[in-house]
Amino acid sequence: TEASLGPERALGQICAVMDDGLIGVGRRLEAIGVGCTGPVDPVAGVIGDVALLPGWQGYPLRSHLEQHFKAPACLENDCDAAALGEFSYGAGRGSDRFLYTTISTGIGVGIVVDGKVYRGTAGAHPELGHHTIDHSAGPDCYCGSRGCWESLASGPAIAEWFNIQSADSPDATAADVFLKASAGNELARRAVERFTQYLAIGLGNLITFFAPDTIVLGGGVMASAPAFLERAAGLARSRAGLVPSQSVAIRLGVLGRQAGLVGAASAAQLLNPPLEEKS
Repeated sequence: TEASLGPERALGQICAVMDDGLIGVGRRLEAIGVGCTGPVDPVAGVIGDVALLPGWQGYPLRSHLEQHFKAPACLENDCDAAALGEFSYGAGRGSDRFLYTTISTGIGVGIVVDGKVYRGTAGAHPELGHHTIDHSAGPDCYCGSRGCWESLASGPAIAEWFNIQSADSPDATAADVFLKASAGNELARRAVERFTQYLAIGLGNLITFFAPDTIVLGGGVMASAPAFLERAAGLARSRAGLVPSQSVAIRLGVLGRQAGLVGAASAAQLLNPPLEEKS
């Protein structure tokens, strides 16, 4: 959508694609749900200061869509949208205290309590990927802190640590590191173990903070989950001894890259009764 060229051009393309999709459907658009990266204001329906979207800060995305399509719209942080998706139709169904954690280029956590997305003051999405894990050894983070969970346990963090230590593979990705580890590369195995420990610390903190019944994990790094998830889950539970950690289900999401899309649609459904009720 050429987002870097600004909201007017990108939204023009988005609206054109949606208009084309509506041709021949035979019914009007009932509601619109949007999941967007970075900080957003779901109450005002505007985008915050997102590095990947230069020129979008403060843009009234929701009102733009509502005016164009003459339908109600809602705006969610993309991790909150994915959390709604897995909670409503995926691995979180039946949960009352649900956390969705995405481990990819960054780390995000969406919280759903009693069927509703938890929001902080002014409707803010809590940035749990930026709680401090290791201040003494961790790198500085763009959020203003040091040793954040994201800076130590995201995909780029895995690759960066390995590449700094390696003389042979200076451009390895996280996926490369997992492959090398499975083939017996000792440095890669150390990188995976380091990541597993940091992942477990963060998950253990989430269990202590929220005492959830279910934590579902998604994101690109989870493609390599057999290499670390069982061990990380066990370590996480062992670090949260003041809450009933052994009863916390920790499992993979089932919706994959569609979680955010499904969640945005779930949020839009709350604006209007389910479409089948109007048939």
